Amino acid sequence: MVAAPIPSFLGSLSTFPSYDETPHIGTRFPDKSVQLSKILKAHNSDELIKDLATLISHRGVVFFSDQDLTVDEQRELGTRLGELSGKPKSSTLHKHPISEETPELSGDISVIDSSKGIARQGYVLNRLASSGWHADITFEPVPSDYAILKIHTLPPTGGDTLWASGYEAYDRLSPAFKKFLEGLTAVHDGNGFVRYAKANGIKLQDNRGSPENTGSDLIAIHPVIRTNPVTGFKTLFVNKGFTKRIRELTPEESDNVLNYLFHHISENHDLQVRYKWSLNDIAIWDNRSTYHTATNDYEGARQGNRVVSIGEKPFFDPQSHSRREALGLSTFF
Repeated sequence: MVAAPIPSFLGSLSTFPSYDETPHIGTRFPDKSVQLSKILKAHNSDELIKDLATLISHRGVVFFSDQDLTVDEQRELGTRLGELSGKPKSSTLHKHPISEETPELSGDISVIDSSKGIARQGYVLNRLASSGWHADITFEPVPSDYAILKIHTLPPTGGDTLWASGYEAYDRLSPAFKKFLEGLTAVHDGNGFVRYAKANGIKLQDNRGSPENTGSDLIAIHPVIRTNPVTGFKTLFVNKGFTKRIRELTPEESDNVLNYLFHHISENHDLQVRYKWSLNDIAIWDNRSTYHTATNDYEGARQGNRVVSIGEKPFFDPQSHSRREALGLSTFF
C-alpha cells in the first residue's frame, strides 16, 4: 500500500510562494513581499487570516521573512487568528506573569530578551540543551492557542529556535501506550515565574487573558493527550518546561512516564524543525500541538516581541483521530 501524499492546507494563501520545511512540521513563506501587514489590510483579510490559522494548526509553525509588522498589528493578528478559528469570546491576549508594562509596550507584549526575563528564566549554564523544550504558558487553566514572535535584534550567529510536532510525537507511540495515556491528566506548574518575580521585585500580572487565568498560584491540570479543535487531531500535551506530575500514577510511575515522553519529544529529530532567524523574521506557532526551545549558543543581544493568544480549555475527544490516520499516511504499527 502506497501512503497518500500530504495534502496542502494553504487555502487562499496558495497564491503566495511557500514550501514545507519538513514533512511533519514547518512551512515557510520566504519572499519578503509576502507581508503580514498587507494580509491584515487585504479586502479578504478574514479569509486569509482564517486560512493562516488553519495552516499553522496543521503545520505547527509557519515562518515569514523580513516583516514590517508593527507591535499593534502583531496584537491585531494574534487576536484575529484565534477569533476567526473559533476560540471562546472570553479569551483575549495573554499577559505573561512577569512581563512588565512599559511606556512603549503593554503587558500583552512579552519581550524575549537574552539578558533577562522570560527568554532565560531558569536557564542554567552547561545544562543539557534539550532541557529547554516547552509549550508556552501551559501553567494557565486556559492556555495558548497561537503565538507570534518577531525577532528584531540578533547576535552575529547562533540563537536558532527549534519546534517539535505533538501530532507526530503522539503518532510514534504504540497503540497500547496511546490507549494508556488517553484520559490521564497532568499538573503543569509555572511557579518558577513567581519565585523569579519575588527575587527581582516584579509585580505579577493578573487577569491574564481569560477570567480563569488569575491569581498567583500558577498551576493547572490538563489532559496528557488533547484534541486540537482546529484540525481535530490528537496531540501529546506534556512538556518538560512545566509538566510535573501525572495525577493518576504513583510519583515513581509518573516520573518514569514523563521522562520517557520528554526524551521522545527531544530526541526524535525527524519530528522537529530548526529555524535560523534573519532580522525581522516572524514565526507563528500553535501551542496546542507543538513544543519549542531556543538555542543558547550565542553571545551578544538577541531580542524580539512575542504576542500569545489565549485559546480554549484543553480537552480530549475520544472520537478524534491521529494526524497520520486522518491524512491517510503510513503508520508505525
